[in-house]
Amino acid sequence: MTTIADFTVTTNRGESLDLSDKLGKVLLVVNTASKCGFTPQYDGLEKLYQQFKDKDFEVLGFPCNQFGAQEPGSADEIAEFCKVNFGVTFPLMAKIDVNGDNASPLFDWMKKEAKGLMGTTAIKWNFTKFLIDREGNVVKRYAPTDKPEGIAKDIEKLL
Repeated sequence: MTTIADFTVTTNRGESLDLSDKLGKVLLVVNTASKCGFTPQYDGLEKLYQQFKDKDFEVLGFPCNQFGAQEPGSADEIAEFCKVNFGVTFPLMAKIDVNGDNASPLFDWMKKEAKGLMGTTAIKWNFTKFLIDREGNVVKRYAPTDKPEGIAKDIEKLL
């Protein structure tokens, strides 16, 4: 059985991150963008991170430029934007694709584990969110329109 522990990703600093290091934590994995109508959700994601980080919860942000070219910046530009505008302290990863031939294997796996509306696997837009339990399993997928504060109760159940 596959879990999040079977994947390695790249941080926004270009370092490899073995996600097996995240076992034992509850994770919210999100594809993000800096120039999107949903970009203010960074604020809510940071609030969730601050609220639950001491209980082994973490948000992992994955910038993606596949939707309307709304994440054109470099890793440094993205990190600076998130810190200055939203006070983001949760980990940001390297920019990725979430759909198509070059899609991140992590996102391909999560999309199959928690399908979208009407059984679709494709991610429709920025700020699609996946909740991962302490054992590394996908628990739930949230649409871009689902605000972070609305996910708090689901996170609490897993902590």
